Parts: sequence; C-alpha cells; structure tokens
Amino acid sequence: MVYAAKKFINNPNDVVTEFIEGLVETYPGLQYLDGFPEVKVVLRADVSAETYDKVAVISGGGSGHEPAHAGYVGEGMLTAAICGDVFASPPVDSILAGIRAVTGPQGCLLIVKNYTGDRLNFGLAAEQAKSEGYKVETVIVGEDCALPPPRGIAGRRGLAGTVLIHKVAGAAAAAGLSLEKVAAEAQCASEMVGTMGVALSVCTLPGQVTSDRLGAEKMELGLGIHGEPGAAVVDVQPVDVVVSHVLQQILSLETNYVPITRGNRVVLMVNGLGGTPLMELMIAAGKAVPKLQLEFGLAVDRVYTGLFMTSLEMAGFSISIMKADQSILERLDAPTKAPNWPVGTDGNRPPAKIPVPLPPSRSIKSVESQSRPKELSQQGRTLEAAIEAAATVIISLKDSLNEWDGKVGDGDCGSTMCRGATAILEDMKHYYPLNDAAETVNEIGASIKRAMGGTSGIIYHLLCKAAYAELKANAQSEVTPKHWSEALKSSIASVSKYGGATAGYRTMLDALIPASQVLEEKLRAGENPISAFIVSAEAATTGAESTIQMHAQAGRSSYVSAEILATVPDPGAMAAAGWYSAAARAVKEQYEGSS
Repeated sequence: MVYAAKKFINNPNDVVTEFIEGLVETYPGLQYLDGFPEVKVVLRADVSAETYDKVAVISGGGSGHEPAHAGYVGEGMLTAAICGDVFASPPVDSILAGIRAVTGPQGCLLIVKNYTGDRLNFGLAAEQAKSEGYKVETVIVGEDCALPPPRGIAGRRGLAGTVLIHKVAGAAAAAGLSLEKVAAEAQCASEMVGTMGVALSVCTLPGQVTSDRLGAEKMELGLGIHGEPGAAVVDVQPVDVVVSHVLQQILSLETNYVPITRGNRVVLMVNGLGGTPLMELMIAAGKAVPKLQLEFGLAVDRVYTGLFMTSLEMAGFSISIMKADQSILERLDAPTKAPNWPVGTDGNRPPAKIPVPLPPSRSIKSVESQSRPKELSQQGRTLEAAIEAAATVIISLKDSLNEWDGKVGDGDCGSTMCRGATAILEDMKHYYPLNDAAETVNEIGASIKRAMGGTSGIIYHLLCKAAYAELKANAQSEVTPKHWSEALKSSIASVSKYGGATAGYRTMLDALIPASQVLEEKLRAGENPISAFIVSAEAATTGAESTIQMHAQAGRSSYVSAEILATVPDPGAMAAAGWYSAAARAVKEQYEGSS
C-alpha cells in the first residue's frame, strides 16, 4: 500500500493559510488580509494605501518556498507578499488585493519570478491596477544558470537570487526614490545575478506520495525550485566537486549568463532548499569563497548562508553570485525589519488581520453602467450583433477545437472557449452597457474571467483589459474604426508582453497580428472601414491556417513533436480567427441592412 509522505500538517489544503496565521503570530510587524482562502496576502502592519508615501515593493508566487516570499515583508524590503497555493501562482484577484492594500500615490513595483503562470497573473493584475489609476512597474527575474540558453519564450527560471533583488528594491524604495528609479535599480540588479541548484532528493507536496526519482546514490544538477528535472542526474559527489561545478556553470564565459569577470566584486548566497542541515550549507559556503577568490579572481564582499528560498523539504542547496558595486552593497547593507533577512522586531502588535480592500470602481460604478440599455443606439446594435456572432461561432467550433487541441495540448480548448462564449451571450442579455463600447469590452473581460479559467481565460481577460484601457483613454461619444484598430493593437501588445509570444510562435497571435496589421494599413489608406474589417478577417484566417507549418514556442504545444504539430493548426489561433471573422461579417450585415 502506498502512503502520503509524513508531514506535520492538518488538511493539506490548509497548509498555506495556517502558515500565514503562524507567521503573523510570530512576527507582530506583519498582517494578512482577511480573505482566506482565495486571498492570501501578507503585508506590513505599518502601511496602508491611504497614507503610504513611498513606492510599495510587492512580490510573491507559489508557496512551499518559505521563507520566500512572506518572510521578506518588512520596512526596507517587501511591502506585501502574495501567496499562492503550494507551487501554484497566486490568482489575479489576490495580487490585486495586495496592490490595493499597500499602494499609495508613489505607485508599486512588482518583482516576479520568471514562470509563465506568475508572469501572466501578475501581468493581468498590473494591467487591472493601472486601469484603476495605480502606477505599476514590473521586473521579471530569471537568473537560472543550470541549462543552456533556452529556445522559445520560457527563458531562465527565477530562483533564490530573486531575494537579493527584493533587498535592493526595498532599500531603494525606503530611501524615497521614485517608482522609475526603484524599478531601474531592481532591473539592473536582476541582470547581475546568476543561480544554480543541486539536490540529493526531490520534494513532496503535502498529501502526496514521496518520489523516488533519484534513488539512494544519485544527485541532480540544476533542478528547479519545484522539483523540475535539471541538467543532469549523476552519482553523488563530494561537496567540493559539486561547488566547483556550480561556480563554473554560473561564471562560464561561453554562456555569459552574468557579466562577471576577474577583478570584480561579488556577493555570494548559499541557499538551503529546505532539507539540508545548516552544517552542510556552511561547508558549501566555506568551499565557495576561496574558489571564487583564487580560481576566478573575484573579491567576495558579502556572504549570505541559510534558508532564503526553499523547495519544501528538498535536500539540496543553490548558489547565487551577484556582481556588486558600492551602490549594490549599500542597498544590501541598508536596515530592514523583514523577519527573515533576518532582523529583529519591535514589541508593538497591531491587529493580525485587516479587511480586504474593495476596488474603487465597485463603489462608484453606476447601476446604468452595469446594465443593458433600454434602447440601443446604432453603435449598440452593431456591437451586439458582432458579439453574438463571435460567441455563436466559438460554440459551434467546440468539437473541432477540442479535436485539434487533443493532438497538440490537453484537449479542452473548445470546451474552455465554449464556456466563455456561453457566459458572454448570457451576460449580454442583462449586464452589457452596449451603447458604451469601452465598458462593454470591460464586461466581456469580466464574463471571461468568471467562466473560462486556465491560461486561455487569463489571456483573453488580458486582451479585454488592454482594449478597454485604450478605448477608455480615447473616449468619445462614438468609437471610430481607428479606435477599434488601436484597441486591437494594444491588446496584442499586452498579451505579447505578459505571455511572451509574438508572430510565428504558433499561438492565437498568429491570427490577430496579421488582422491588426491589415486593418491598420487599410484604414490608413482611407479604405472603407467595413471592407477593411472583412479583409483583415481574411488575413486572420490565413494566419491561423499557416500555424500548421510552425514550430510551437509557447504553451503546451511546445512540448509536442514537430511531426504531430504538422497535422493540425493551432486551435487557439483558429478560435481567434473564427470569432474575429464572425464579428466582421456581422458588422457588414448590420451596415448593409441599415443603408
């Protein structure tokens, strides 16, 4: 009989919330938002958005990496940490709650580890916060040096070196710098650090069975903080040999992952992954320092050894090396009250939890803006027809999309898109203010957010948010074809920015990018807007069909062989071409009928 791994827990589903409760009891300078289990946010007890006059520094990600990220909340470091479930990116609403709770007029910086879920969720939250009037900047940290430079858009993973970026950014913010300058310092610091991890065993999620992937006599080089397979599985080696290999990998002149050369000053971090005794970590640190000095010609100005970013109970460690100058060292040395840097705390104990803040729009949004108008304008009737046609086509494509996705993904593209389309049709009957194009697009995003789920839901919600922001910024009594073209262009840019894909990556953008380009070109040439819309729809269909010839560089399809990919088009691109073309035909019919 197989048993779950032994752990000192209660219900595996409650480990994160119970961890947060224990954390704030231990450190009275911390609070959490009263939104369990959906909202899991730890924040400074001395900060509120209404009174905070400095840049807020926010980070987060999946739990299981403690003390990261909640242990670095405190004056001089993070203002708030957003906690996801174990090894799962925190949801958008939780990130937004954290932003609203601590961000004042100076804005906030989001520090995000380079994982697709984190980038998408934090990205969508950033766009939503911007639409609510907050100033937000984002720095993506990816300092993994274990694997060769990756193909596609995944990039290097974010590891323990991220904690050093937390400290640099937090100190810069505490010094009163502007959001732009805090972000610039964090970005610069993120480009100066490299990390690699090694392990003797993998970790076990709460409630799951322990993996025996490595066995008794093997170790893994370069695995990730979620137990992802690394560069190689080898026989267990003495720590002296392991440290030499890790340092060589990080400082390799061939990969040039970090701009560190002989004569530079550096900071060394030896980070335990959860199950490695401090004795062994100190041994590794003791071997690393002289190697850096004698073999690589580096001046080691600071050494940090301990648990900074773990992987549950994984037996292993990572080494981070950061190029340092006097300004970096001053930021690292600056005082902080973050409990796990580590620092002491004062004796004041404010309430352990405070209410989750509501978005400003919820209190000021009129009933009229959330309901269907009694009478539709010409624009409203056209918008209704386009939305209905687009959603209806997606529902009709459900089986085809699922069939294609079954060969290149997880087989649920059609079902996911159908849920979103069905919700849009239902909500449009009651809630869409169709005479207001911008607000209608925003409500479509809300329907998608509620009904779709998954990466597709996030991407389409992001698409709608960016279009809404563009239309709102150019608000007039009548939205012109040029406004719609600019909204589509902004939506594509937003999805590309946070999702990482662009033309040729075998995604929905391979339908939308050519459509946008043709639409913009035709309108600029003075062609009839309806004809321009129809021609751009043809470009969307051609672009979607061309994905059958592309190698996937994003999403689950990137793991599928080229032979299989060559048998079907990308389902996401075909879905996008389908609804776009249906909307174009509906608009044409509306205008022909009214003329």
